[in-house]
Amino acid sequence: SLASTAATCFTRGLDLRKETEDVLCPANCPLWQFYVFGDGVYASLSSICGAAIHRGVITNAGGAVRVQTLPGQENYPAVNANGIQSQALTRWASSFSVTRAKNTALEAVGRSVSTARPSTGKRPKKLTDKKAGNKDCKADIAFLIDGSYNIGQRRFNLQKNFVGKVAVMLGIGTEGPHVGVVQASEHPKIEFYLKNFTAAKEVLFAIKELGFRGGNSNTGKALKHTAQKFFSLENGARKGIPKIIVVFLDGWPSDDLEEAGIVAREFGVNVFIVSVAKPTTDELGMVQDIGFVDKAVCRNNGFFSYQMPTWFGTTKYVKPLVQKLCSHEQMLCSKTCYNSVNIGFLIDGSSSVGDSNFRLMLEFISNVAKAFEVSDIGSKMAAVQFTYDQRTEFSFTDYTSKEEVLSAIRNIRYMSGGTATGDAISFTTRNVFGPVKEGPNKNFLVVLTDGQSYDDVRGPAAAAQKAGITVFSVGVAWAPLDDLKDMASEPRESHTFFTREFTGLELMVPDIIRGICKDFLDSKQ
Repeated sequence: SLASTAATCFTRGLDLRKETEDVLCPANCPLWQFYVFGDGVYASLSSICGAAIHRGVITNAGGAVRVQTLPGQENYPAVNANGIQSQALTRWASSFSVTRAKNTALEAVGRSVSTARPSTGKRPKKLTDKKAGNKDCKADIAFLIDGSYNIGQRRFNLQKNFVGKVAVMLGIGTEGPHVGVVQASEHPKIEFYLKNFTAAKEVLFAIKELGFRGGNSNTGKALKHTAQKFFSLENGARKGIPKIIVVFLDGWPSDDLEEAGIVAREFGVNVFIVSVAKPTTDELGMVQDIGFVDKAVCRNNGFFSYQMPTWFGTTKYVKPLVQKLCSHEQMLCSKTCYNSVNIGFLIDGSSSVGDSNFRLMLEFISNVAKAFEVSDIGSKMAAVQFTYDQRTEFSFTDYTSKEEVLSAIRNIRYMSGGTATGDAISFTTRNVFGPVKEGPNKNFLVVLTDGQSYDDVRGPAAAAQKAGITVFSVGVAWAPLDDLKDMASEPRESHTFFTREFTGLELMVPDIIRGICKDFLDSKQ
């Protein structure tokens, strides 16, 4: 039998390496998050677990799936099945099919906390290394506790007990969750950082020692401060691990949470609100903004808000909260390469390309763009066409949805003319990437050309890289390899692509997407 790979809700066909692979899908993936293209035969851009639910191979309870790699095809249909609406796709370079995996030994492998099942007693549970903590729960968590007069000393102590229980149950450890605490009152105070303690005992002691500060509950101010300052690498945040703030709020905040919520989302932080003793009918007149929870949480989908009637007898609320905090897949505000990049496409419009090949170039950039989550706080796309001259087809700020971007790409008209690639790179660095230089996203430039440039490409490409832009060069037909290598970022081998025929472009799409994601993860995000 095949060894299985534990998948996430987002694992796609193109992430797998083998012809046939058994994959274990987790439980409780939010259906609306799945991107699935096709029906029965799915484009490799699709989520594997999404395709398996769509096909009826598994339900949302998860399970083992066998994935078979298939050749690419044209016209993947859009079909609604089992709660998932698949999308149509004109063509894609590879596909896969899903069937039920034969061996059930898989079922015991790769369970994560959020989907843990009682063990069936088949295999002795190995003792976890205490220091490592719960490796299945990957999270860097700031508990933002309420230290205002609203809560008072007595309930402040009950709040500390509750936070302590949550911390212990999380399974803090070197390879498990890390936690820190910030107290919100008049002014926020970071009590301890993620890096200060990696054992539950130490964290419990630190929580016991916290003193009550008093003052207004300026939760908005504290939330903004925590989102901006708490999760730096120096303070112990880890790359590629979800950042979470759990806001405890007794009653209601004294200030506004809306701006803080926006800042947290921009910084890739998942905000949960635990509201305790929420305002009664008599008190509503005193609350500035009744919708304060919805304004602050990561997504207003019910998952990120949690209510407790009072601070007394909260033990039964510990476990469900811990399960939420360990549900890696639901952390929709985390920065992933799919939602945190700006990709600029520089397209050769010279006369040697010709109309039908120009269409193939546009199809190539559409297929790359399709893989990313374009939104006002997500990834952004831009395109510039060049001959001797340059024309910005659309810039990063023009569109905030994938549909708009794809339709703008379809509407690009072929210019036809000479080839000045160096000038075009300089133009794009200045005019297209200049305005987003200070933004949170990582910048990528994909240069597509079919021939020798009339001007120097090395200087402009070096300047682009110095400005923080990672360059991928994609050459077709007569594009000289030396030019392509001179433009590409280091390591050049993995940033340079070449095909004799324009039809070969679509085979490169998965590699370009994978390259962008690898660079994103290696960067200091």
